[in-house]
Amino acid sequence: MVKIGLQFKATLENVTNVRPVGEDFRWFLKLKCANCGEIPEKWQYINLIDSVPLKGGRGSASMVQKCKLCARENSIDIMRDTITPYNAEDSERFKTMVQFECRGLEPVDFQPQAGFAAEGAESGTKFPEITLLEKDWTDYDEKASESVGIYEVTHQFIKC
Repeated sequence: MVKIGLQFKATLENVTNVRPVGEDFRWFLKLKCANCGEIPEKWQYINLIDSVPLKGGRGSASMVQKCKLCARENSIDIMRDTITPYNAEDSERFKTMVQFECRGLEPVDFQPQAGFAAEGAESGTKFPEITLLEKDWTDYDEKASESVGIYEVTHQFIKC
């Protein structure tokens, strides 16, 4: 079992507390089989709602899948307590946003999509529906009379 952290990095303009919202938030990943190195072309997602039992009664995971190339059963689980918001003071620095417990799978790419939220850094204005698929997001904070944005979204994976 390996713990892998997804580190998020972005330039924040007048926003803070960027975070995934809800147990149904979808973490879109490309996953590599640690046994044979196979990386399927399509994006796969995991969330906190899905829980699949592991063989032999060893608990459960967010996803259990059999590798199409080597037939090995692998799993990945979201470590619920590791989900952390990305704040204004983190801007332009990598910060671990979530950790995954991996058995035979390794995340190699992440695609942020819908389901993020943030707040105005000074005003506290809620921005509940942020989509980061384009790696940028902009809006206007009427309370603070200023533009807000999340720019140059990127990521990396680290072993924890």
